[in-house]
Amino acid sequence: MKQTELVFIPSPGIGHLAATVEIAKLLTQQDPRFSITIFIIKFPFWSDDISMTSDSDSIRFLTLPPVEVSPRATEPALLMSEFLEAQIPLLRDAVQELTLSNSVRLAGFVIDMFTTSMIDVADEFGVPSYLFYTSSAAFLGFKFHLQFLHDYEGLDFNEFKDSDAELEVPSFANSVPGKVFPSVMFDKEGGGTEMFLYNTRRFRQVKGIMVNTFVELESHAIQSFSSSTIPPVYPVGPVLNTQVGSVGGRQDASAVMSWLDDQPPSSVVFLCFGSMGSFGGDQVKEIAHGLERGGHRFLWSLRQPPPKGKIESPSNYANVEEVLPEGFLHRTARIGKVIGWAPQVAILAHSAVGGFVSHCGWNSTLESIYHGVPVATWPMFAEQQINAFQMVKDLGLAVEIKMDYNKDSSYVVSAQEIEIGLKNLMNIDNEVRKKREEMKKISRKVMIEGGSSHFSLGHFIEDMMANIPCKQQSDI
Repeated sequence: MKQTELVFIPSPGIGHLAATVEIAKLLTQQDPRFSITIFIIKFPFWSDDISMTSDSDSIRFLTLPPVEVSPRATEPALLMSEFLEAQIPLLRDAVQELTLSNSVRLAGFVIDMFTTSMIDVADEFGVPSYLFYTSSAAFLGFKFHLQFLHDYEGLDFNEFKDSDAELEVPSFANSVPGKVFPSVMFDKEGGGTEMFLYNTRRFRQVKGIMVNTFVELESHAIQSFSSSTIPPVYPVGPVLNTQVGSVGGRQDASAVMSWLDDQPPSSVVFLCFGSMGSFGGDQVKEIAHGLERGGHRFLWSLRQPPPKGKIESPSNYANVEEVLPEGFLHRTARIGKVIGWAPQVAILAHSAVGGFVSHCGWNSTLESIYHGVPVATWPMFAEQQINAFQMVKDLGLAVEIKMDYNKDSSYVVSAQEIEIGLKNLMNIDNEVRKKREEMKKISRKVMIEGGSSHFSLGHFIEDMMANIPCKQQSDI
């Protein structure tokens, strides 16, 4: 009998790819009829070593050939759009070869929030497309609502730029202030506005949307998807790699875990700002002063920004003392540790960690919920500001250091703001801590049989099998 083949096309970058691998594992575990091919797209200017493996025989990885990007496209949004457009003929050829050389029945393409142009390739092969959405249901609803207001009611996004003006959005319980809108929406000249709108319009063309969330976390947002122009939404999360037995065999990671082993339970504040998070020298010094004044035990993942004008990931400092206040490491030696790269999942799972200062990327948000670690919000870019707003205002699952910080602004968060935020974070009696503990228990139940996300994934599989083109149904 032929395998039912799904093709996944995640965006470039390890974060998108890692989430894709996890949902692929869940699909093949829940229904052994599936085989899955994940196409890996690599940016030519990123040094990340992306070599993926899976313990499942039903999942394979194929890396698309490298392509050159025009030097004319210097703005990130234009660069991304042009780069992904260049992948279309490569993907078309690769899928053609896949279907000819293997005894498979192509059931559909699964795209993510940036690879929406690949819907055209799925159409050429006569199969439906689905979306695996790796951010929140609330933000998905925000995108649909803002795209509708722009296209049909003439809304000018710039009315909300750097503004306290608020907008009612069906997927949020509270009105959303313009200052937490993603900055890409206001990037008309650099192509960000059009990318935001184009991708959201194309979301409406898929047959179904799997969202990395769960009903019990985002019940308000999920119930807001009632429009007939929005495809069916399936909350299937938290989709995470929760394996903490390995920290990649890195010597620096082992030293971090050994240090945590020596700390009292729930005593350490962990500061980590994602794979792209870094700060200038003035902000680094304010963080250091805030930590020192607060007096809490801390583990700080401090990364060096890429050279100005370069689109690269942050790196580890050769000598971290150069950017820190003089004597800081000596004065805080008994309570703190400054590191470079951090094994985040293993750290959040450690009993010594009692708080997490986070950039509020959705993956990190779900990891903190899964491990029951309270969060203090410090967003950097993308949709992280609106995630921070949702966690603090809508869900009461985080405290605020800042909700509207943007790494491209000149604003420096003061040591006093940081000290106050840390005090609120580490207050053992706060309501956030109690809610987190409750949500931790729920997040672990929803993925097992009988749980809401397990059921929702099964519903998605049923609907997808029903959508397989008639000419292929006879092979099932």
